[in-house]
Amino acid sequence: MTSTVPASLTRMAEGSVLQAVFLDMDGTLVDTEGFWWDVEVEVFADLGHRLDEAWRDVVVGGPMTRSAGYLIEATGADITLEELTVLLNERFEGRIARGVPMMPGAARLLAELARHNVPTALVSASHRRIIDRVLASLGHEHFALSVAGDEVLRTKPHPEPYLTAAQGLGAEPARCAVIEDTATGVAAAEAAGCRVVAVPSAAPIAPGDGRVIVRSLEDVDLRFLRTLITSPH
Repeated sequence: MTSTVPASLTRMAEGSVLQAVFLDMDGTLVDTEGFWWDVEVEVFADLGHRLDEAWRDVVVGGPMTRSAGYLIEATGADITLEELTVLLNERFEGRIARGVPMMPGAARLLAELARHNVPTALVSASHRRIIDRVLASLGHEHFALSVAGDEVLRTKPHPEPYLTAAQGLGAEPARCAVIEDTATGVAAAEAAGCRVVAVPSAAPIAPGDGRVIVRSLEDVDLRFLRTLITSPH
């Protein structure tokens, strides 16, 4: 976990019970979920295997170990999980070095949260090396801290990443809003006890008790997030 903003920003925004906002990265803030699949297709093609398009919904939004492990088993590729992880990260780094497109509404929302001094954390299943690359485009100044998938013992869908973010900001999970784009991320945030806004990207997300599903980040602003915390579950 890496902190980039003084701990003084962990104070609650005046007049609101919303203590912090946590955001996923791939598919939520940056349009990169498709990048991961393209990279997986390319790497396995180099290994002599063709990925079935149906597997895309299985691996989207999952941690690297789960996605890579599934594809090794599905294809029977002669490669270890550790070797494949290195190849995928290297290929993905090369892809995002050419530019990272932001999701509609992402820049406006980050600017609004910063303007109102709302403590914000980036919580991703991606590894630290990838997060740091993307943060260069998103702006480190927008996040009080970031939590990477290789910095926790159990990544999404386990709640540990979001519990770690809450602890790092001194916030109560129930008074934190999470924005996620996959069922895996939503499950992690809900298990942590956070209020969740789902913005589906590569795959649909089923409705659930206390879960809010929106079309895009263009439908989300600070007033909306504060309402989530003050309204009944």
